[in-house]
Amino acid sequence: MQNFEKKTAEYLLQINAIKLQPSNPFTWASGWKSPIYCDNRKTLSFPEVRSFICNSFAAMIKERYPDAELIAGVATGAIAHGALVADRMGLPFIYVRSGAKEHGLGNQIEGFFKAGQKVVVIEDLISTGGSSLNAVQALKEAGCEVLGMTAIFTYEFKKATDAFAAADCRLDTLSNYSVLVETAVSTGYIGQAEVETLKRWRVDPANWGVKVI
Repeated sequence: MQNFEKKTAEYLLQINAIKLQPSNPFTWASGWKSPIYCDNRKTLSFPEVRSFICNSFAAMIKERYPDAELIAGVATGAIAHGALVADRMGLPFIYVRSGAKEHGLGNQIEGFFKAGQKVVVIEDLISTGGSSLNAVQALKEAGCEVLGMTAIFTYEFKKATDAFAAADCRLDTLSNYSVLVETAVSTGYIGQAEVETLKRWRVDPANWGVKVI
């Protein structure tokens, strides 16, 4: 386990950016019942956590995407993180909306960029991967060379893994669901008895709530 994976998980649990409630599931907007809720926007409110995430992103990009010329954030959750990373690395920054604006210039991508620029996309959370890959596609259609995407956290759904593979887009994350569960046990956040419940959810999240309720 890489050091930043465990430390990121510890921070997310510590500031309640991620909550685990296997016995009292959350209800997502999709209607899914879930033992986990993630709100990475909270990381911006804690300077120590915010700096750690920024530094970890910058180190990851320098190591794995040394040719990066441009940083793009996915609106809205990754705009701030993307801007912080771009500033730290001395690179230009743009962000990508979920769709084109219906007024003004009708932009989907905000900021200045040139066709052919090599871009790394920053996201806060990977769920099924749909909205994240929409941003990647928008950048490609605008002429950018997308080197890959980095994100704070991923649920590690097979659907997302398959979607990124199909889109031929590399994905690197600061932490993930497996590391989070392991960290939650080691820090006493949850007991060992709850681990199997959490693992079952990740394998079949759409139907998990039906089975446990």
